[in-house]
Amino acid sequence: MAFRKVVKGTALIGGGAIATVFGLSQFSQYRNKHVTCVCLCETEPVNIPMKSHLPTREDQLLALQNTHEFDVLVIGGGATGCGCALDAVTRGLKTALVERDDFSSGTSSRSTKLIHGGVRYLQKAIMRLDFEQYKMVKEALLERANLLEIAPHLSGPLPIMLPVYKWWQLPYYWVGIKLYDLVAGSQCLKSSYVLSKSRALELFPMLQKERLVGAIVYYDGQHNDARMNLAIALTAARYGAATANYTEVVRLLKKTDPKSGKECVFGARCRDVLTGQEFDVKAKCVINATGPFTDSVRKMDDQKVSNICQPSAGVHIVMPGYYSPDNMGLLDPATSDGRVIFFLPWEKMTIAGTTDTPTDVTPHPIPTEEDINFILTEVRNYLSCDVEVRRGDVLAAWSGIRPLVTDPSSKDTQSISRNHVVAVSDSGLVTIAGGKWTTYRSMAEDTIDAAIQAHNLKAGPCKTVGLLLQGAKDWSPTLYIRLVQDYGLESEVAQHLASTYGDKAFEVAKIAQVTGKRWPIVGKRLVSEFPYIEAEVVHGIKEYACTAVDMISRRTRLAFLNVQAADEALPRMIDIMGKELHWSEQKKKEELAAAKKFLYYEMGYKAKSEQLTDSSEITLIPSDIDRYKKRFHMFDKEKKGFITILDVQRVLESISIQIDENTLHEILNEVDLNKNGQVELNEFLQLMSAIQKGYVSGSRLAVLMKTAEENLRQRVLIPVDRSGGGL
Repeated sequence: MAFRKVVKGTALIGGGAIATVFGLSQFSQYRNKHVTCVCLCETEPVNIPMKSHLPTREDQLLALQNTHEFDVLVIGGGATGCGCALDAVTRGLKTALVERDDFSSGTSSRSTKLIHGGVRYLQKAIMRLDFEQYKMVKEALLERANLLEIAPHLSGPLPIMLPVYKWWQLPYYWVGIKLYDLVAGSQCLKSSYVLSKSRALELFPMLQKERLVGAIVYYDGQHNDARMNLAIALTAARYGAATANYTEVVRLLKKTDPKSGKECVFGARCRDVLTGQEFDVKAKCVINATGPFTDSVRKMDDQKVSNICQPSAGVHIVMPGYYSPDNMGLLDPATSDGRVIFFLPWEKMTIAGTTDTPTDVTPHPIPTEEDINFILTEVRNYLSCDVEVRRGDVLAAWSGIRPLVTDPSSKDTQSISRNHVVAVSDSGLVTIAGGKWTTYRSMAEDTIDAAIQAHNLKAGPCKTVGLLLQGAKDWSPTLYIRLVQDYGLESEVAQHLASTYGDKAFEVAKIAQVTGKRWPIVGKRLVSEFPYIEAEVVHGIKEYACTAVDMISRRTRLAFLNVQAADEALPRMIDIMGKELHWSEQKKKEELAAAKKFLYYEMGYKAKSEQLTDSSEITLIPSDIDRYKKRFHMFDKEKKGFITILDVQRVLESISIQIDENTLHEILNEVDLNKNGQVELNEFLQLMSAIQKGYVSGSRLAVLMKTAEENLRQRVLIPVDRSGGGL
């Protein structure tokens, strides 16, 4: 108590004035706005019935082709685009949405997974007396509360620890965090608090102990971003929006307005990416919500328009869950180069990121080794020296492009807006750009308001505040228990289904296959260490999954959690999809190749595999080399200088271990650097050297050979011990 009083007393002296000016002066306005939103939700319910069954993609394409004219056509299936479609359709507007890839295939699935107001933005607002940035934080905190309410199955509060290593920082950070609570007002998730050094280490035992003064814990939200995006899209579709993924805009349709003589956009020429069929979609208003690709659509409208998007790449890595507590995140507010890094538990793993570097716009951003190592270096600075942070523990890595923008109507074209920008071109194209995941709903509201005004559309006020997304209506924290009791699912699988599909989890459980085991009764896993089951692949197709990449990355999150596990699950996933979608053998091969390419480049498999290459240096000491050579020659009995699947099978049979041939092929292929079907002694020594240096972890071949060696050694010793020394 004395510790807290000292900290709070110091903080109040140094920060009371700032808190008063920036917090209390706006608190009343905030409360009024919130009350208005709540009343709106209660007095203006959505009077459009939801469809009991989700329309198929074929139905949606027919609707796009056969509707004479839509009120609104949204281009882009990320969070903002889907938010626009949901906002428009619930106001009674005839709505269409097209996305050239899959829903959430871009930035919206590659976030830090936080629903937050932005602690660092509030800090900048105070330091620079930037009222606009302050308002952005306020808006985001209001939207944070709304998002946690409308999709409780996909989101929840998360405590985040800010460790402090200098005494003067404790009151400084405490003032900032308390101001963050104050700005949130009645929507504060839970009040922040100060921790002593001992208590901080108790809650986050892997934290760096030396020089630690104490810590501050505050609360933000966390969610499954790709599933959240998909829930928004599916909700819009159930309300009647014609939404279609893999539908590309080839060009904008224009005509001359007889009254003004100006050229006006009245729709788009679209192409079904999967079939190549082209068709026109006519609409009174076209909305450009394409994130990093904002400028490419704007140039379809006007080739001479200047670029407004300032793309920035953010890289995240995923590490094993033991790197962080189950329910406590970490914030590094000032890295070695001034960037902010989060270190968070997510889906029973640990996610770390992000970087913030300029980049080119590309549909396939690739995480770089430089960014991965930067994150690992910063993580090492905050974790105890007892915890060896190994490069080999990076299970997945991805890069997302954040679409920062300059306001096209601003006189200062160099100023980057941290908020969103809504612009209407001379031809009537409405562009929404910038912003952040958390504020997608308010961005959509502003966009549809602008569209209604610019095109004289007949629609009521926004109705998305408090509007439950698919799966939220009948969800409860104990819903998973019914799944276990009614269907015989494993508890872990049931919890996963409930937290992914909400009250729609029963639809997945109903189609889950019987395992033939005593327990679980139904639910065959795709890979043993993750709770994803085969029935989700079938259900994912109903949710508009068209490719294997859709399934491993967005309908499930396997690619984002562990690229090797995703790679192992691919053949079975493709078999199931092939049966459901009537794929030919050639098509299945193409899907497998495309998915492997996605994992290799976009999910960090390439960066991971390059830790062990033909040119990898062997840095073993002579005694280790002798030890590993002896282990290798236990398999290479004939002294060939290499081992094959047959050699491994022979040793395993001698110790009564059975592994199928396909799995053995995969195990050896991970180490077979020159891909000649065998593992040479030099390749094995390179592997063991890389394991010692932490570049490689979890090598199945290394563990298998060590286990076999130990078993064979015990078999030699045991008969002598039992015989009492011989006859």
